[in-house]
Amino acid sequence: MEHSFTEKIRNILNKNFKSNAIEIFEKSYLIKYINEKTRSADKGFSIKGDYSQYEGAIFQKLLLRQRELPFGSKSQNHALNNRMNSEFKKFFPENEFIPILRKLDTNRYWINENLLKIYIGKKL
Repeated sequence: MEHSFTEKIRNILNKNFKSNAIEIFEKSYLIKYINEKTRSADKGFSIKGDYSQYEGAIFQKLLLRQRELPFGSKSQNHALNNRMNSEFKKFFPENEFIPILRKLDTNRYWINENLLKIYIGKKL
């Protein structure tokens, strides 16, 4: 899927990975997922002008605002993580991995290392 942020993603890859950028874009499920999830990002930008100049949201403020909403105080990370993992599988049912891993008896989370590895010049 191509949209307004796809070019920005490709530019970052080109800057950092030069001749491997296209292959990385095509093989990385995480980058493809980010591309899918940013297709409407510029539609939510309320300030006129260049989105690249936007400083970004502060997570703590977003979390506090979420907690103020009805039933927001009950929201927990594992529900958000599960939603992302489920949505990722919806986009990429052929992929055997989920992006967010959590050890059951801890509050620690990891990005699945299998999704961080890209093999250049080889088929996966």
